[in-house]
Amino acid sequence: MKKIFTIVLLGALFMVNAQAFKGKGDAKLGIGATVQNGGTGIMASTDFGLGENISIGVLASYLLGGSQIQDVSSDYRFDVKARINANLGSVLNVSPKFDLYPGLNLGLKNFGGHLGARYFFTTGFGVFTEFSVPFAKYDSEAISKYNNGSSFNIGASFNLD
Repeated sequence: MKKIFTIVLLGALFMVNAQAFKGKGDAKLGIGATVQNGGTGIMASTDFGLGENISIGVLASYLLGGSQIQDVSSDYRFDVKARINANLGSVLNVSPKFDLYPGLNLGLKNFGGHLGARYFFTTGFGVFTEFSVPFAKYDSEAISKYNNGSSFNIGASFNLD
């Protein structure tokens, strides 16, 4: 009886209709780690679906450690970015659980682009990874500072709707 129950339970878990991006009204939360040249920290992001393949959102990050981080003011440790994504999961038609999203971001330190991917295991839980690069930097003093270069983010993704 235990074996049958275990098999049914596992089957039910794999048959859950997970979807990475549903379109208009979709809401996602991402929580994870950020890694960049000389520093590591935490990040959180939200994305809200505006249409079938477009979403907007916000990403915030704070650096906790890195080379000579004690000499860096909190102005350079913290960053917030508004972002827009083109959610291409349905266009690529790989799997409804997978979403690839290139986009643009406008932050406190720079204007740049990002490329991310999400994969949902269940309707509420998945994983994501993103890579972002700056196109234009606002503060010439910040060129060699944190949160003003390329970064890599990885973490867990959650459905909010």
